[in-house]
Amino acid sequence: MTVLSPDAARSPDAPTLDVDRNFADSILAGLTASRKTIESKWLYDVEGSRLFDAITTLEEYYPTRVETGILERYAPDLAALMPPDAALVELGSGSSVKTRLVLDALPGLSAYVPIDISAAHLDVVARALSADYPEIDVQPLAADFTDRIVLPAGLAERPKLLFFPGSTIGNFDPDGALALLGRMRALPRVTGFVIGFDLIKDEGVLVRAYDDSKGVTAAFNLNLLVRINRELGANFDVDAFRHEARWNPTANRIEMHLVSRRAQTVSLLGQRIEFAMEESIHTENSHKYSVSGFRDFAAMAGWRTYATWTDAKTRFGVSVLLPD
Repeated sequence: MTVLSPDAARSPDAPTLDVDRNFADSILAGLTASRKTIESKWLYDVEGSRLFDAITTLEEYYPTRVETGILERYAPDLAALMPPDAALVELGSGSSVKTRLVLDALPGLSAYVPIDISAAHLDVVARALSADYPEIDVQPLAADFTDRIVLPAGLAERPKLLFFPGSTIGNFDPDGALALLGRMRALPRVTGFVIGFDLIKDEGVLVRAYDDSKGVTAAFNLNLLVRINRELGANFDVDAFRHEARWNPTANRIEMHLVSRRAQTVSLLGQRIEFAMEESIHTENSHKYSVSGFRDFAAMAGWRTYATWTDAKTRFGVSVLLPD
């Protein structure tokens, strides 16, 4: 933990608490921009991770269920890509439910490295996997995989299969997604990259997946404001905002927003943040792809598509990429 950002620290109204500098700077920059935003990675504190796990079980949220079915059918095919003494490296491991399908399909695996931004959530997941797979060296890495990744000592030169399920690649804008694919391509001794991505489909299906009838996704989104209040000393009235999911057909993406129900002022790190009625904070994007479009996109970052697996209704895709 570090101190407040310099601008906030100079304000006489700034709260006297220590905060995560990266979190503080990111939130302050996003909420003082002309169009208010919050980086989606901050959705995943302990409570956010718990709520997202609950989202994945909802009837409307098909991606987890469909991707799990794809992996149940095709994960054994990954064994052909794994040389002896290989490691599985997972980006944004979450609860690692789908990971178990891959671990079970790769009996010769020597190590597993789950990477997640939520250290507390990651610790729980890593302990459970270590207990269930004692023959695999589980080395959790609490890190932001949107930045440069430094793997644990001894793993850099080991053959490795990268695993990025959950259509999280869709949370990145095209430039950010391309940069991520490029960074993964630059890692040493990568034998393959297994990546899940959501496919373009009916707008109604997409919106319902991100605005469920039970309000779990709304709670997930609104938890951002709870977190900012707790960790940055802000005074958001959470009830004064509502969750909204929007389909952007031009960008082929679902957008999540927190919309102000009234004109209001929020105090944050010594600054006053003004909201007009119906003004929104853009909190997440989820870009959708076609199979051919994703293949061409991955090729731009130096990857060759070995296989793409989809479900019978072509709702979701899992591509196996090889270094080109």
